[in-house]
This record gives sequence, C-alpha cells and structure tokens, in this order.
Amino acid sequence: MSSQMTNYQCPNCLAGLRFDGGKGKLLCDHCDNEFEVELVEQLFADKEEAAVSAGVEPQWDITETNNFTDEEAAHLRGYICSSCAAEIICDDTTVATSCPYCGNPTVIPGQLSSQGRPDLVIPFKLDKKAAIAALKNYYKGKKFLPKSFSDENHLEEIKGVYVPFWLFDGQADADMRFRGTTSRTYTSGNYRVTETSHYRITRSANVSFEKVPADASSKMPDTHMDSVEPFDYNELKPFSTAYLPGFLADKYDVKAEDCVERANTRITNSTEEAIANTVSGYATLTREYSRINLRSGDVKYVLLPVWMLSTKWNNKNYLFTMNGQTGKLIGDLPVDKGRYFTWFIGIAGGLSVILSVISLFI
Repeated sequence: MSSQMTNYQCPNCLAGLRFDGGKGKLLCDHCDNEFEVELVEQLFADKEEAAVSAGVEPQWDITETNNFTDEEAAHLRGYICSSCAAEIICDDTTVATSCPYCGNPTVIPGQLSSQGRPDLVIPFKLDKKAAIAALKNYYKGKKFLPKSFSDENHLEEIKGVYVPFWLFDGQADADMRFRGTTSRTYTSGNYRVTETSHYRITRSANVSFEKVPADASSKMPDTHMDSVEPFDYNELKPFSTAYLPGFLADKYDVKAEDCVERANTRITNSTEEAIANTVSGYATLTREYSRINLRSGDVKYVLLPVWMLSTKWNNKNYLFTMNGQTGKLIGDLPVDKGRYFTWFIGIAGGLSVILSVISLFI
C-alpha cells in the first residue's frame, strides 16, 4: 500500500501531491504528472528564496488626481441614479434622461465635486448611428431572441458614456523553467522503439508594460470592459471638457489602490504567456517554476468611450457595451422560451423519426 504525502503542491496545476512508495515519486492525481522528490524539493526551495528576495509588494505611484477648475465645474452637471447610485457627469447642454447602467429613468441633479479631473481621454470616434447599426447586426441570426426586445424604442435609448479607467505602467522581471519532451519512433529488428528525450528549458526576461487598464467603475461589469478591449492608446488626448458635449461621463468610484491587485494579475499573466510563447518544438511542455517580480510605475486616470444600452425585459436588466473607438460590441441576450422549446421539440421529433427508421433496419 502506497504511503501518502500532501505537503507539496503540483508545479503544473497546483493540486496536492502524494508520495507513491512503489514508484518512489510524487504523483498528482489531478493532472497525472509524476515528479522526482529532489526536483520538487528544489522547486519549493527556489520558490521560498524568490519570495524572500522579492521583498514587499510593488508600490505604484498613485498620486492625487487633478481637480476641475472653477470654470470647468461651472459648465458641468452631476446626476445621481436613485436606483444604482451611479454618479454621471455631463456638460450643461446634455440632458441626462436615464441611467446608462440600469436604465432607471429617474436621475437626480447633484452637486458636482471639483475633485477627480481625468488626466487623459480617448474621444468618441463612432457616432450613435454606428452603435445602433452594430447592435442591430448583433441581433441577426439570434433565432431565440424575443421580438419585443429588439424593437426600435430600445435602440433609441443607447447612450455614449466615458467610462473611467486607471492605466498602469510598470515592468516585470521574470524567471521561468519548463520541462519539455520530444519523441521519435523507429524500427529496430523485430521491435518498434519509441525514444523520448527530456529537456529542462529556462527563460529569463525583463518585460515593460504600458497602460495596463483596470475599470474604475463598480457599476460596469469587468467582463464587459475586458471584452470590448483593446483601445488604441495612441489616440489618448489630454483631458478637456470640450470632449463631453453630447455624452455622459461616469465618475470613478473604485480607487487606484483597489485596482492594483487586478493590474498586477494582468501583468503577471501576460508576462508568463509571453515567455511561454517563446518555447516551441516540444511534444509536451510543462511549466515547473515561475518567478515574477513587478516593478511598478505611473498610474493615470483616463476616460474611455463606450456606447451603452441598458434595458429591461421580464424584470431583468440587460447591458450592452460597444467600444466607441473600434466598434467592438458585447452583451447578454434574453431567450424566448416559447421559440426555444418549439425548436427543441422539433429537433427531438425529427430525431425520434430518424431513430424509428433506423430501428426498422436493425
């Protein structure tokens, strides 16, 4: 009977390892990998050493944001949604008739704070007509979409909103180690031989990152904003209230400090992916070790253009977002259960007929 040891985690999938006395190795029941004891001990010794050398978490240069000038504030209006508490900013010529996040038609004028002036902005490139056309095209081919959901009155409620973001600049120092194999099969006499070669691959790199985005609005689902990326940051402009007329602007309610973990995770994952893509030519490849040290840099507060449609159907909110610069659109669609079950019954009925015919010939 094999003895068990679960003090270590699998370097490949992080599941618990157990020691198999018969094989004399550490086994992972999750991904079926086997590891020599000496290798795992070295890996975890390296990990502890890296943790010590890494020291404290990187400290981003999060400075206080600028304030609106008195002249700018005089031409801006603040609105607060009584339903979801979103704080919307627009110029004094724009009428805020409903909340772009929850569709609530009641917005309450509020006192605009002079704080929170963005550093940069990407102006809207696509107009409302382009957004409506993209949404109509998104509806095409959706056979289970309720007809009432795609009526014109919903399309007219689409709004252009500048969504707040923090952009992080930084660097990552990385060391990674992989285990790779190659195989070749050949015939030797009466035997067919498979020869497997094992390799240890190491990589070290310094990767610079600029403008890693993190959504600064708690009302905007991160999945929506991730899906409409990327934005072309070459078109970033110094912020000016001249870009606001005709549009709404959401005020950030997630501080830069609260977005650091998300930014660090994105940088770490991107670094590991970039390094892994440099390793090729192996039949199998397993990551054995990864050490990523982050060196933080500047953080900027920016507004990015998004067309939004929030509507209700059967008492459920549906949010659509479109990149106001590139036109990339994402959103959840309701399902007409009547159409779905009619289609399902039709398919099931057709299959039953086919199976009946087949059974006649068995």
